[in-house]
Amino acid sequence: MLSKNLISNYITPLNPIPTSLKKTGKIDGKIKCILFDIYGTLFISGSGDISIAEKKSHNIHRLEQLLLKYDVKRKPHIILDDLFSAIKEKHDEMRGKGIDFPEVEIDRIWTTILKNNDSDFIRKFAVEFEMLVNPVYPMPHIRELLFACKDSKLLTGIISNAQFYTPYLFNWLLGSDMSDLGFHNDLIIFSYKFGHAKPSTFLFQLAAKKLNNMNIRKNSVLYIGNDMLKDIYPAKMAGFKTALFAGDSRSLKMRKDDPKCKNLSADIILTDLSQLFDFMNCKSSATKTQRLKEGI
Repeated sequence: MLSKNLISNYITPLNPIPTSLKKTGKIDGKIKCILFDIYGTLFISGSGDISIAEKKSHNIHRLEQLLLKYDVKRKPHIILDDLFSAIKEKHDEMRGKGIDFPEVEIDRIWTTILKNNDSDFIRKFAVEFEMLVNPVYPMPHIRELLFACKDSKLLTGIISNAQFYTPYLFNWLLGSDMSDLGFHNDLIIFSYKFGHAKPSTFLFQLAAKKLNNMNIRKNSVLYIGNDMLKDIYPAKMAGFKTALFAGDSRSLKMRKDDPKCKNLSADIILTDLSQLFDFMNCKSSATKTQRLKEGI
C-alpha cells in the first residue's frame, strides 16, 4: 500500500477554471448506471490529462530534486527524453499488433528507464513523478455526488485512461476507497489493465458487455467525461447516453477540428457535478441537487 505521505508535498488545492459553456440538454428515460471519466472530470488535472507522453512543460528544478532523492544520476532532460522515447517505442510495438490506441504500464516503462527491478522503488518514483508533472485535486462536489448516487442505488463505475496509482487518488484526496464511494468493482475499467486507451471503443464495449450481464441496457447508462473525442465519441459508439463535463477549461476538449467530433454532441452538458441530478429522472432529484449544492 502506497502511503499518502508519499504525495503530501504535492497536494495543492486547485480550483476549476470556468468555461464559456452552460448547463443544457435532456436525458430521456431512466438512468440505471453512471460511468465516469477521472482526470478532468472527477479530479481537476493540472495538465488537463493523464497522457504523460503529451506533457511538454515540467518543473525542472523539482524534477532535479526528485532524481536526487532517488539517487538517479541523470539530467532531467535526459530522463524526459528517455521516457517519451520508451512510451513511443511501446506504442509502436502495440500498434503493430493491431491495437489502435495503445496504453502502457508506466511502472514497466520506468523499470526499463531506471534499470531497477525493485517494484517498490519504481512505484514510489512513478507516483512522485506523476504528481509533480500532473498535480490533481478533487473537483467540487465529487464526494457529495458519489454518495448521492450510492444513496439512490445507482450503479456507478469508471472508464478512464489511468495507471496503477490512479485508484490511490480516492484514498489520498477523498479519504475513501473506490468501493466505499459506491463504485462497482466489475465496472472499474482502467486503460493500463487492458493495453487499450481512449478514444478506442474497446473499454466502452467491455463495459457494455459487463452491464449486459447485469441486465443493464446500454440506453440506461450515462457516461460523463470532459473530452468530446476520448469520452463522448466512444461512449456514443457503445450506445450510452453522454454528458460532457465542461467545468474546467484546463481539461475541456471540444475537438472541433476532428472529423469524428464535427457533428457530435452530448446529450447533456454539465458545468458543475452538482448539476447531474437536475437531469435525472428520479422523484427526489430536486432534493439531491440541493443537498449537493449545500455539501450535505
